[in-house]
Amino acid sequence: MKANKLWKKVAGMGLVLMLSATALAGCGGGSTTEGGEKGTPAAAGTGTLAKIKERDKFVVGVKYDLNLFGLKDPATGNVEGFDIDIAKAIAKKVLGDENKIELKEVTSKTRIPMLKNGEIDAIIATMTITEDRKKEVDFSDVYFLAGQSFLVKKDSSINSLKDMQKGMKIVTAKGSTSAKNIRASAPDVEVLEFENYAEAFTALKAGQGDALTTDNALLYGMAKQDPNYRVTEETFTEEPYGIAISKGDAEFVKTVNDLLKEMKENGEYDKIYEKWIGTKPKK
Repeated sequence: MKANKLWKKVAGMGLVLMLSATALAGCGGGSTTEGGEKGTPAAAGTGTLAKIKERDKFVVGVKYDLNLFGLKDPATGNVEGFDIDIAKAIAKKVLGDENKIELKEVTSKTRIPMLKNGEIDAIIATMTITEDRKKEVDFSDVYFLAGQSFLVKKDSSINSLKDMQKGMKIVTAKGSTSAKNIRASAPDVEVLEFENYAEAFTALKAGQGDALTTDNALLYGMAKQDPNYRVTEETFTEEPYGIAISKGDAEFVKTVNDLLKEMKENGEYDKIYEKWIGTKPKK
């Protein structure tokens, strides 16, 4: 008799546990997401484009220290340049208003981490498209083609890569392709890396280096700031700039690429290029 009662009690507990498990599954228990499959995130409404529209603002990482591309005016607090105008064009296409934009300062070292942790929607910051970077982010089509060169004093004997000699010191920014390129192309020089190009330029003017190296487009902006310096004419790399977008976000990549194509076809791109660089882009 006691055994019969015990059996009924155990069976009842089993039924309760089974019903509880069923209820939990019905309420979305476990690791099942809104996408329906376990471990599969919801596909709809989670991409960059949807986030921008929901927020009603395009948050973009740009440089604050590069004349012609992204430079902050200390008097007004405004950031202006080629990259900024491209960012405004994206905001206008997506949100209908170029002013629906928030600029966040990035450096060559911080820009990818900021994109990956969701602080920004995209990087428009003179970022060269490389195979290594493609492993971490996706890129738009090329929106600007530059080439690496040198910024030197006007009376410097340096005119090209072949003038780089052992013992020379070359300054550049941390995390940039420029540092990798100069080490590979001129292994005998000493490379000094600074937090950004503004600091690197200050170091050059203080006599800490014989030359500053980065893309010629950026160097023209520095030379414009100080007429005592010039940009060497020869370039020794091709630096295709792309807009960096979160890995796997094909929808937003297409949106940006469609806009770039549209801008080049209707002449808007040429106007922005001539406004900042001073010449029309090479076809």
